[in-house]
Amino acid sequence: MKIAIAQLNPTIGDIFGNSNLILEAAKKAALDGANLLLTPELCLIGYPPRDLLINPSFITATGEQLQQLAQDLPPELAVIVGTAIPNPNAVKQGGKSLFNSAALLLNGKVQQVFHKRLLPTYDVFDEDRYFEPGEKSDYFHIGKLKIGVTICEDLWNNEDFWGKRSYAGEPFSDLAKQGVDLVVNLSASPYSMGKREVRSTMLQHSVIRCGIPIIYANQVGGNDDIIFDGSSFALNRNAELVEVLASFETDFAVLEYDEAKQDLIGNYTSNEAVIQASSLSFSPSEGDAEIWGALVLGVRDYVRKCGFARVVLGLSGGIDSALVAAIASCAIGPENVLGVLMPSPYSSDHSVNDALELAKNLGIAMEMLPIGDLMKTYDRTLADLFVDTTFGIAEENLQSRIRGNLLMAISNKFGHLLLSTGNKSEMAVGYCTLYGDMNGGLAVISDVPKTRVYSLCQWLNAGGIARGENEAEPLDLRYQAEHGNEIIPGNIISKAPSAELKPGQIDQDSLPPYDVLDDILQRLIENHESVKQIVAAGHDEAVVTRIVKLVRQAEFKRRQAPPGLKISDRAFGTGWRMPIAKASFY
Repeated sequence: MKIAIAQLNPTIGDIFGNSNLILEAAKKAALDGANLLLTPELCLIGYPPRDLLINPSFITATGEQLQQLAQDLPPELAVIVGTAIPNPNAVKQGGKSLFNSAALLLNGKVQQVFHKRLLPTYDVFDEDRYFEPGEKSDYFHIGKLKIGVTICEDLWNNEDFWGKRSYAGEPFSDLAKQGVDLVVNLSASPYSMGKREVRSTMLQHSVIRCGIPIIYANQVGGNDDIIFDGSSFALNRNAELVEVLASFETDFAVLEYDEAKQDLIGNYTSNEAVIQASSLSFSPSEGDAEIWGALVLGVRDYVRKCGFARVVLGLSGGIDSALVAAIASCAIGPENVLGVLMPSPYSSDHSVNDALELAKNLGIAMEMLPIGDLMKTYDRTLADLFVDTTFGIAEENLQSRIRGNLLMAISNKFGHLLLSTGNKSEMAVGYCTLYGDMNGGLAVISDVPKTRVYSLCQWLNAGGIARGENEAEPLDLRYQAEHGNEIIPGNIISKAPSAELKPGQIDQDSLPPYDVLDDILQRLIENHESVKQIVAAGHDEAVVTRIVKLVRQAEFKRRQAPPGLKISDRAFGTGWRMPIAKASFY
């Protein structure tokens, strides 16, 4: 029996468009002789749909489209579609009104429905707000084959692997007890650094424990701040890899279940020796390459799904805006990127030249709008009010706010999406200006620490894209290969970072060195370490205490920031739910 995996990129709420994606994949699967097609979790409505789910007309339309899709599909092909199904007992039993479900479509009808049992409520997830948990794990038959169905989190509850999480049962083990021949999983598992390897290792452990092969079909694409990497794969009953799909791209694959061997076989087993899942290699590979692939996909989909065609950003001659410009050029093409240089009297000549060189390297359009006269106008307007006060942060921030206003004017006038260029280190400690450099519709690198910004630029200049790590972009940035030059001008990387808001200013006037700052922030934000623990790791107590205070005080800024692409386990976005008014307990 042949089984197809459709690694799709649905758009939230576009039930008709998503239905067409599934239909096209089904036609391809039928031509390839497949008997079964798998799609990702909630593929018909997109994940995460959030409060769209409380709109009755949306749920009604989804149900109608599911029935229509069943009729449109090749009748001989079984298709499992992720969707939301009304809970008929919600009013009588007091439960939630919906199930997160997988519907089996065959011969023009919905033949069977499977409900997700484990509903995550951590990080970006809030499924208990909308869904009733399924009561049991179930399976269906194709011929003599008994196929168990799970949905995303259902496979993450492995007590042996995690040493916990047994509170809600283990659907994989329950299906094994029911004697299934194969387990399939419809997933919408968000990307974070290193998560692809965690998934494969966890599922390998489950397969070894139960001796049942598994096919994992994951969503791909960017939806708001969340990025889905795809990276779908299949393991045979020995936990050996028989198929792996691309990361950060839509993809499609067909593999086979050999009834005589009672096991999966696929492209790897047909063409080369079976690869152990413990050595499973995803492309792009880990580190800078995978982060780059995630950010490019996140920008491309945010622009596309929000209905924009072009983007605008401020270019300062600094490394953050350089990286964002490179990502945007790769995501939507350099012809759709406008860089705006807004020098003040404090801007150095090398910053202006660096920005111009970057724009030339990337092939993006560039405009220069000096702000010196505007600064003088603000100074005159505020002169009487600010009399007998000392020049300070208020005056410095006026420059950022002038630039923010100019960029918003361009965005409004031409319909461009404004990209914010602040990094995670700045966002953490509030080294950013509300209604200034924080203006924008998308914060591209707000989950990328400053040290990683440098690493990404160095990787890019070393030929990371030219090595073919990610071939999905409309522009592959092979400037270096073609011209023997760097993409990011070397001076941008080598010079001391500075906001240039006053003469001779550098970031380290206000902050510790970024390698020190980022380690403290990593320990505080992602590892949840206390001041005492961070100090014990070798950091100065006064510095740690000051950074903790800055992080706490900057919460009101982060609450007003544009959505930022999530690449870590603790991003300042949907999953970050800190109060603004709070006391320090450190």
